[in-house]
Amino acid sequence: MGETTKRTARLTFDDKSIEFPILSGSVGPDVIDIRTLYGAGDVFTFDPGFSSTASTESAITYIDGDKGELQYRGYPIEQLAEKSHYLEVCYLLLYGELPNAAQMSDFEARVTRHTMVHEQMHYFFRGFRRDSHPMATMVGVVGAMSAFYHDSTDINDPWQREVAAIRLIAKVPTIAAMAYKYSIGQPFVYPKNSLDYAGNFLHMCFAVPAEDYKVDPVLAKALDRIFMLHADHEQNASTSTVRLAGSSGANPFACIAAGIACLWGPAHGGANQACLEMLREIGTVDRIPEYIRRAKDKNDPFRLMGFGHRVYKNFDPRAKVMKESADEVLGLMGIENNPTLQVAKELERIALEDEYFVEKKLYPNVDFYSGIILEAMGFPTSMFTPIFALSRTVGWIAQWKEMIGDPTQRIGRPRQLYVGPKQRDYIDVRHR
Repeated sequence: MGETTKRTARLTFDDKSIEFPILSGSVGPDVIDIRTLYGAGDVFTFDPGFSSTASTESAITYIDGDKGELQYRGYPIEQLAEKSHYLEVCYLLLYGELPNAAQMSDFEARVTRHTMVHEQMHYFFRGFRRDSHPMATMVGVVGAMSAFYHDSTDINDPWQREVAAIRLIAKVPTIAAMAYKYSIGQPFVYPKNSLDYAGNFLHMCFAVPAEDYKVDPVLAKALDRIFMLHADHEQNASTSTVRLAGSSGANPFACIAAGIACLWGPAHGGANQACLEMLREIGTVDRIPEYIRRAKDKNDPFRLMGFGHRVYKNFDPRAKVMKESADEVLGLMGIENNPTLQVAKELERIALEDEYFVEKKLYPNVDFYSGIILEAMGFPTSMFTPIFALSRTVGWIAQWKEMIGDPTQRIGRPRQLYVGPKQRDYIDVRHR
């Protein structure tokens, strides 16, 4: 629980004066506890987008947008990206502490043993058109997991919650790979227990029965970093969706499917796809000045994708790590002279030097680099958001489990400022 400070906030309006306690967390801004506002004052607050409203207490992820900081359970993302790996980060997010060697081995074994999906789920994919977007397929199939795994849907049973968590972390990559294979008409590739988490996903996506596929360790490491950097990001739109769905008592598979649906939006998980499509639209370096002029023109609908961030007002700490991975992957693939990459590099240079970009803090963010890396690996743009979804699954689960264990949790019920017609009487159709 947040600690009550000695300070209070007083709200005065009409003939009323209401005092509210001010709570402090371990770090970050204090909050004014307005839970008694409606009962005491018969008024609501108005905060579209909830940009000034804390909807929950959480001990999982901390972001300081002004300083450009991102921490998982207190650990800076830069340290984790350099020294850790995705499954260790999963353990950290789920259980609050980094595992010892025995705990890590046990956790990895449990995830590895659950990577296969129920064989009947293979037939489920046939209900989708071949040209369905992989995200559409994932929303449906992940939601359908509750029809296959009945023994882990009771949210009041701690063991069932644990089993559901492991199953989701293990099986969502398999489902994402199956969605990709289905979309391109290739046979499904089963998980391989001898491979690590990222390597296994690459194998399921790119292996074919006709020939051997060897996972490149540089690509596997880069993909593992992408998973890590996207594992959680505090109370964003999709995480809030998972919590809101979970607040009704919905099973975990339904909640994660809801999160995937929300993530699909181009303003959220689809941003890296939109960024790459923008780079392709620009096409060549000589056309950049034209698009820069358009970006600066308030009357032009064109917007630069992959620059700036709603939360980070200084820089995106994930972008620096992602840029290093981009350089490694592109060097390995020998495509440094790729036209799209050349456009990206020139845009990056301009963003870091141009007064307009610097003043408005339009720096390259994580989406700017992740799309370039994924394309270099061979993923089509339609797979960018599914990869984001499988990365974020552990964060959604950790947030969902935290919500279930919160004794103050209530079903989500945002209020509104009603601006429609006042009460009026019904008129028979003959007299209208």
